[in-house]
Amino acid sequence: MPAQETSEASLGIHELCDWLRDRIRVGVFVPGQRLVEADITRDTGAPRSRVREALRRLETEGLITIEEFRGASVKRITWDEVRQIYRTRMALEGLAAREFAAADDPDRKQRLAEIQEEMNRWERTGDHDRFARLNGEWHRLIIAGSKNEYVGAFLERLVIPVYRLLFSTFYTSSRIDGANADHRLITKAICEGNPDEAEAAMRQHIDNGLEALSEIDSHFAR
Repeated sequence: MPAQETSEASLGIHELCDWLRDRIRVGVFVPGQRLVEADITRDTGAPRSRVREALRRLETEGLITIEEFRGASVKRITWDEVRQIYRTRMALEGLAAREFAAADDPDRKQRLAEIQEEMNRWERTGDHDRFARLNGEWHRLIIAGSKNEYVGAFLERLVIPVYRLLFSTFYTSSRIDGANADHRLITKAICEGNPDEAEAAMRQHIDNGLEALSEIDSHFAR
């Protein structure tokens, strides 16, 4: 293990959870891979008790599976689970877009327009990781703009299980083109204060994402 890994000593519980999530997101830990407590302790400097707590937290998020006698492993997500996640996201993110559009919040709306402009610039550069980060910021801002804490809490749990799929397979040039075309419609509706259009466009955007994922269903457990 590289020395830089072991330098991340004494991570707190929140940092340790983030450490695990990030490695699952980028594919250091892959679906079905066992997560050995001793290895995580060695790589992070966190005590075994803290590692166990972090693994339990990630289990409640649907990111890992803990089995008796086998321990923890990265969860294999099924296509049916993905479909349920996206249908729930359609309702919740559609609501968030509606409430943000209806809100008197010029500062956040201006920031949304700025992020959209940046996404437009990065759309065709081939830097898919940068676009993915902007996409995440754009979605988080819309959720914050809804001023509905429950929507944000539920959506955080829904997005985590598909991190790896989104990072490794979704961000191709053609899919980015389609996704950002949706973004422009949603941003325009929110900034112009059109709740009906914002909700409809967001629901369609999430549905389009589900359709794109259906094309790579070989990645899902059956």
